[in-house]
Amino acid sequence: MTITSKTIVGILGALILSTGLVAAQEIDTSHVGWKKSLVVDVTTTQTAYSDSWEGGESGAFSWVGNLNGAAEKRLSDWFHLRSTLKLSFGQTITQNEDKSWNHPKKSTDLIDFENVGRFLLHRAYIDPYVAFRVESQFLNASFTPKKRNFTPTKLTESAGIARRFYEKENDLITSRLGLALRQIIKRDVIIDSVNIITEDSTLTDGGIESVTDVSLTLNHQMQYTGKLTLYKAFFFSGKDDVAGTPFEDDWKAIDVNWENIIAASLSKIITVNFYTQLLYDKQVSKKGRLKETLGIGFVFKMI
Repeated sequence: MTITSKTIVGILGALILSTGLVAAQEIDTSHVGWKKSLVVDVTTTQTAYSDSWEGGESGAFSWVGNLNGAAEKRLSDWFHLRSTLKLSFGQTITQNEDKSWNHPKKSTDLIDFENVGRFLLHRAYIDPYVAFRVESQFLNASFTPKKRNFTPTKLTESAGIARRFYEKENDLITSRLGLALRQIIKRDVIIDSVNIITEDSTLTDGGIESVTDVSLTLNHQMQYTGKLTLYKAFFFSGKDDVAGTPFEDDWKAIDVNWENIIAASLSKIITVNFYTQLLYDKQVSKKGRLKETLGIGFVFKMI
């Protein structure tokens, strides 16, 4: 059986329609207020040396800003919406041997906005869901002469079944499994004999996605947040472009995105954050990519 984009769209549409019809039978106009959180933290480190300093040392200045927000509400007796937003950006500036400063280089860059709506089937172990996620970055500096904003951007629409295994105050363990469509929008750099121009392109694939979210309070000063995303593509719009090459089947491999954050509060406004991210996408690299960030900074709990 060949699974095409039309098949995926049709299944997604049928699932959304059927869950809506089931949920419509139990509409309740009672509402509960939004459960919201918004945390902003800024981390900086700095060293500098005068041009008369001997010994070969060089200074550096780095900063990272993070915003983590979440909002959820049971909009009716049959529908629950949860939205999460993660923004991160940071730069590092280093000194040369002559103690002059280089231009800033990006060290952290993330835009991640996700919305998950669950159709609540009372007295059931699982709930149908629909989800929409946007992943991007503020600045693409991979080609210095032509910097680009918000590229690549990945859009993911999915629908399937979800279950909350544990929920207590701010603690949560939830997992969902469903069919997904992804669009990867890129602004590629094209170099000809005279000009450097950009050209937009879009790649589409569809398959099955598994997402597990964990948020646990380890103690009154320490919080753990984790997210594991697995994705297996069934079709890929660019497969003809790589047909006959050594990497023609790379798009079929399972993509992995595993994020972990441990935040420890030293005081009301000072925190230690340890962040790790493991990425595996065979189309990008045949090896896993690991990112690690450890910082001490100021935290501002807006909500």
